[in-house]
Amino acid sequence: MTEMITDTQSLRQLVDELKAEPFVTVDTEFTREKTYWPKLCLVQLAGAQRAAAVDPLADGIDLAPLGELLADPSVLKVFHAARQDVEIFLLLFGNVPRPMFDTQVAAMVCGFGESVGYETLVNKLAKASIDKSSRFTDWSRRPLTPKQIAYALADVTHLRTVYLKLAKLLEDSGREEWLDEEMATLNAPETYESRPEAAWERIRTRSLDRRFLGLVRELAAWRERQAQSRNVPRTFISKDETLLEMASSQPRSAEDLKRVRGLPKWATEGAGGDEVLTAIERALAENRNALPDREPPRELPRGLGPLIELLKVLLKMKSEEHGVARTLIASQEDLETLALDGSAAQIAALKGWRHEVFGEDALRLLAGEVALGARGRSIAVLSLSGDEAVLQATRRKRRKRKSRKDGEPGAADDAATASDAVAAD
Repeated sequence: MTEMITDTQSLRQLVDELKAEPFVTVDTEFTREKTYWPKLCLVQLAGAQRAAAVDPLADGIDLAPLGELLADPSVLKVFHAARQDVEIFLLLFGNVPRPMFDTQVAAMVCGFGESVGYETLVNKLAKASIDKSSRFTDWSRRPLTPKQIAYALADVTHLRTVYLKLAKLLEDSGREEWLDEEMATLNAPETYESRPEAAWERIRTRSLDRRFLGLVRELAAWRERQAQSRNVPRTFISKDETLLEMASSQPRSAEDLKRVRGLPKWATEGAGGDEVLTAIERALAENRNALPDREPPRELPRGLGPLIELLKVLLKMKSEEHGVARTLIASQEDLETLALDGSAAQIAALKGWRHEVFGEDALRLLAGEVALGARGRSIAVLSLSGDEAVLQATRRKRRKRKSRKDGEPGAADDAATASDAVAAD
């Protein structure tokens, strides 16, 4: 059945029915290629028995009942990869849907890999396949065919089974709290804020000059405000390269602006040009202490690379052992920070469930209390407690003395120590 809701009364009846459900699966179809803000074209909803598509483009329809459903605390809203859907609903209704469950995040917690796709979960958990023939539909065009509506509804009908299977896996493994930690970011309204003053942070530049970065910040904020007010993609206003060129050349007049390649005509003259020039003047007049700063690329001390690689091995081992995606536990930057700062590292991997799964053994590895070694066809964490630790320290000192005496580099010490650890174990 391909039910399509096109009027407010039918939407109200659907919502009243779904409010009696313990959970509702939700998905959206939208376009954004030619706009700054997403244009909502379809909302798919499914309860235990009924699934329907809501047409937000239908003449006279009022989506207020949908907002009530999304805000109802007694009904769990289930999404897959919820971020863009939630952004749309936050713009429409002013609130993040609550309570909420994201099957992509849950799947990562349950060991299905990094950013697992919906189709993969449907195949593995619902034992079904998805018809891809309508995936390139222009959802803003009307009328939609029954086939297109059926394709859209499959995104919420299969999601029911996916959710139930993942919820059971989380319950059986005792990882409901793990998911709650990960969902905190998606539940925070500030996650979806698009602040013009922060737009510069997305622009890549090698320059660390604070005055230059101040110009980039002001110009990026100007572009963001223009894109928002005109509802066009920011690249329709200007590309990053154009902003960087202006930050470098610092045009001070309309004639200077006209020489900037890639700047639209309206931004080089009249009120549009005045806004650009004012932004540049504001950046040049900014007190140096108020200018933005950007950390230089991290240069790792020589010799730290092998230690980071060792942490990577431990991370992969713990990921497979506990059945949870690696990137959910720690990032490459986290590992570098951990290798540099040890227990003082301010990273998520040393807190909560991540500390239990990975962080505790990572700190023991860095402290020389454990080693990694082969056991059959797998890697194991090997204890170096008591006399073993003293023995390893003595062997390291002997090797260093021998290396200095023979004039040989001591770079092989770490590998030898790991071998000794396996033997001692």
